[in-house]
Amino acid sequence: MECCCLSRLKSLFSPRSAMRRGKVQCLTGNQLHQMVYTEWGEVDNPHVLICVHGLTRNGRDFDALAQTLSRDYRVICPDVAGRGQSDWLDDGAAYVVPIYMQHMVTLIARMGVARVDWVGTSMGGLIGMGLAALAHSPIRRLVLNDVGPLINAQAICRIGEYVGRAPRFESIEAAEAYVRGISAGFGALSDAQWRHLTLHSLRQDGDGWRMGYDPAIGDTMRSTLGNANVNLWSVYEQIHCPTLVLRGAESDLLGAATVAEMSRRGPCAESVEIAAVGHAPMLMDPAQIAVVRDFLLRP
Repeated sequence: MECCCLSRLKSLFSPRSAMRRGKVQCLTGNQLHQMVYTEWGEVDNPHVLICVHGLTRNGRDFDALAQTLSRDYRVICPDVAGRGQSDWLDDGAAYVVPIYMQHMVTLIARMGVARVDWVGTSMGGLIGMGLAALAHSPIRRLVLNDVGPLINAQAICRIGEYVGRAPRFESIEAAEAYVRGISAGFGALSDAQWRHLTLHSLRQDGDGWRMGYDPAIGDTMRSTLGNANVNLWSVYEQIHCPTLVLRGAESDLLGAATVAEMSRRGPCAESVEIAAVGHAPMLMDPAQIAVVRDFLLRP
């Protein structure tokens, strides 16, 4: 009986089940800054999975996915520069995908492995696409969560309306109502899941709260993307690794016709559509997690 209890305690507090926090120093222009990440799984597991979040989100979005996949991977979930616990950039114009790609190369070097698998939601998928398209890419398998090589202008305008323009909140409840409103496309999440997403999206401001990302991200997005479709087919067609694309069935950012074309061009991606979800599936549901896990671990 004592041995059984001891074994159970060891499993609860093992490196595999516990979330850890780390950081890596990156260089942007003349600024050295810290990129913070959460880490799950055995620290010496050579199989590394990197999960990268959307435009205004953070690495804690992947807690449920990471905890499940930590049985098979060392899972790394960074807060991209300007978000979460990571430093903000001095130059707001540097909040662009090519700069994030450089940061991720630094992160991968810190992991000490030659190959990684990648799950990217929205912006995180664009970063993954960019890296996967390069010669000698470290990405072995790629999951694009509700993003592809053609991004609809309508979605860009919708997101541009609120990014960097959030009010100050007097309470967590007011902040959660805001998060639920702008993130309705996430689908039917539980109250606990909404609260989790909210708590990790905020920074304290005196006796109130603000969204925990640099407002300059919104300014850069609006100035660089404008109101036109974003066409990245030339990048996508350079990808050669096995690729899975997930689409929220009600997504306004990734069209069904684009997904169909992705199955015929470049890596000829597999695709799964998630019912009753817009932009983007949050990969907190066991069924969604199973889709990702099955693809990544397929022999």
